[in-house]
Amino acid sequence: MKAGTMIAMAILVVVLPAEAFGQKWAVDMFESTSHDFGCVARGAKAEYEFVLKNPFMDDVQISGAYASCGCTSVEVTKPALKTYESGSILARLNTDRFVGQRGATITVHFNRPQRATVRLKVSGTIHNDLVVSPSSADLGTVEEGVGAERRISVRYAGARELQIVDVKSANPHVSARIMPSAGVHQASCEVVVQLDEKAPPGYLKDNLLLVTTNQQLRQIPVMVEARILPEVTVTPDALFLGVLKPGQKVTRNVVVRGNKPFLIQSITADRDGIEFDTAGAGTPRPIHLVPVTITADAAPGAMVHRATIRTDLSSRGPELNSYAVVEP
Repeated sequence: MKAGTMIAMAILVVVLPAEAFGQKWAVDMFESTSHDFGCVARGAKAEYEFVLKNPFMDDVQISGAYASCGCTSVEVTKPALKTYESGSILARLNTDRFVGQRGATITVHFNRPQRATVRLKVSGTIHNDLVVSPSSADLGTVEEGVGAERRISVRYAGARELQIVDVKSANPHVSARIMPSAGVHQASCEVVVQLDEKAPPGYLKDNLLLVTTNQQLRQIPVMVEARILPEVTVTPDALFLGVLKPGQKVTRNVVVRGNKPFLIQSITADRDGIEFDTAGAGTPRPIHLVPVTITADAAPGAMVHRATIRTDLSSRGPELNSYAVVEP
């Protein structure tokens, strides 16, 4: 067994002979293997991503995934993972077709680097007397630096009194306020969900928790989604170069794109061994093609570069990461 340590990201890179692989290597790639959705409203959007990361020099291939119950749908977001790449198994609770206490086992099959099976578990209780409309607070596509707002309605028709008294958010850029409502039996209210203008670029997917006075429904999760578009993007934002020989040079092209013509002022990396061809970057244009050349270290081991692109459009430029493993 050979191992290389990637100090910059505290990731262990492992090379194992075929006969050394077992089920544990596959399980250990996952950040978690179970999730409880808690109490969920009928028709509400309830999703959870089981994130996994490939720490091996070999590619990881997910051949399929399925759930033991129709109450849960499963999606493999990225079947093939190269070294250091991340993917996920998306579990979706089908709240529009099922009610009551539900649970499912998700079976994930791998066929590379060796055959293996991992079982994930989800559970939750879908309340037929509670409806959230629309199914999530989808804020849509939002430009960086611009806030957004969405209203959702909550209707409760249970036998016990229910009032929403507070809203909890783990995301500092997402908040909500409750519009006044009645609180007995046919209770209903509106929740105004707000995204502030300081939210960083990227895909936002989080849950608000509506705190109630009902002992059986103490917290009601409401999914919040938004795609915050940065002024400048780089595609791809990560280069996975695989295994390189000492001193080997590899060139890849990245596209730097803005929402209007811009200049690339500088590209700085956190270490040597990476070069950027910025010829023509001094001319304003909405798209810049930048060749990136990485030179493998002389010593074997993991090699990681992190570079920041500065432009005249935004003070917060996009980042470009590269990953490789050097072997003699």
